[in-house]
Amino acid sequence: MPCTTTAEEKRTLRAGVRRALAALPAEERLESDRALRVRFLARNEVGQAQTILLYAGMGGEVDTAPLLSALLRAGKRVALPRCTAAPGEMEARLIGPDTALVRHRLGMLEPGEDCPLLPPEALDLILVPGLAFDRRGYRLGQGGGYYDRFLPRCAGKTVALCRERFLLPAVPREEHDRPVDLVLTEGASWGTSQAK
Repeated sequence: MPCTTTAEEKRTLRAGVRRALAALPAEERLESDRALRVRFLARNEVGQAQTILLYAGMGGEVDTAPLLSALLRAGKRVALPRCTAAPGEMEARLIGPDTALVRHRLGMLEPGEDCPLLPPEALDLILVPGLAFDRRGYRLGQGGGYYDRFLPRCAGKTVALCRERFLLPAVPREEHDRPVDLVLTEGASWGTSQAK
């Protein structure tokens, strides 16, 4: 099947954003990660959620490991995505403070099959990864389509952490793309939840 212009635009933009992320100075990346984590943990949506799906940041994504520890200490049920045998499909698996994560062939850390499986509708809040976002909540993902297939089955609120320099005027989108409810940058937020 031939590529659509939007798919080609996404591929080109994805390559450019990955180069820019790789070129970020380590100190700037660490400070950005810290600021984004602080803003996330301060949100009312996080305080009210009982069950939260995080992701294990990879590449230029925000380092979410400290969020995992903080949420578990706060008594939250925390899950991480696990890729299934079906191509492009993922599931949510509950983890604890001592859960050993395994490296997937694509590079991300994920829970093992022995971790309890959660149905998507059990998630109150989903932290959605992305390379870049726009103010309407549309995202430029890694390109695997995992979240595109998973999120329509979820009823919980979706939140994204985005470095300010990667908050774009518009992200190319296709018919299946779905915006997140809230985008947080180091200093601002956009979306349906403007309470903080």
